[in-house]
Amino acid sequence: MAPVVIEIDNLVYAYPDGRQALKGVSLTVREGEKVAVTGPNGAGKSTLFLHLNGILNGDGRVRVMGLEVTDRHLGAIRAKVGMVFQDPDDQLFSPTVFEDVAFGPLHIGLSEGEVRQRVNWALAQVSMEGFEDRMPHHLSLGERKRIAIATVLSMDPAILVLDEPTSELDPRSRRSLIRLLRELPQTMLVASHDMRLVRDLCLRTVILDEGHIVADGPTHRLLADVELLERHGLEQP
Repeated sequence: MAPVVIEIDNLVYAYPDGRQALKGVSLTVREGEKVAVTGPNGAGKSTLFLHLNGILNGDGRVRVMGLEVTDRHLGAIRAKVGMVFQDPDDQLFSPTVFEDVAFGPLHIGLSEGEVRQRVNWALAQVSMEGFEDRMPHHLSLGERKRIAIATVLSMDPAILVLDEPTSELDPRSRRSLIRLLRELPQTMLVASHDMRLVRDLCLRTVILDEGHIVADGPTHRLLADVELLERHGLEQP
């Protein structure tokens, strides 16, 4: 059995206004799994994800790659957990694609040759070779999403955490991105309302609602349960 790479035990988190976003969430993810986390808006999906690299810090226990998510381990954990946000423009801020993808490797002190090698490799993983000198804001949304993933892959993470990766994509770009994600070897946690993405990418699905995990099991079984999906604001693909 593959080793556990994410271990969350009884995680509780309240926002400063007192709203309880997570209410005792426990979750274990093994190496190589692709796990969908779905549920209605406000269920706590993004809040949960932001605990995986220490952006948020609630009560309970969170371990990533065997390390407690504490200030002492944040550097090592953030090198292993690649966060891909819903809007690629939250991650792309440099004049060229090369500079965006090189940003992370440069800031961990890699040599120029190593940085170039990482950039070339990461762009190849997302089928964006030849875009190094392009301006990110001139690219299509689908292309920008791929570049955002490349900026994370250039750091060689063990885990990819993606928030609504197919939102606002046209059907062709959506299918292309799903194929890309299916081929990547990293352990993945994917927050999405796109139930076709959930069906096509993830063998396991977790349904989160009002800060609780209400279901966790094989995707095909959960998607076949119409009553369960309707109860939590979801639809069959």
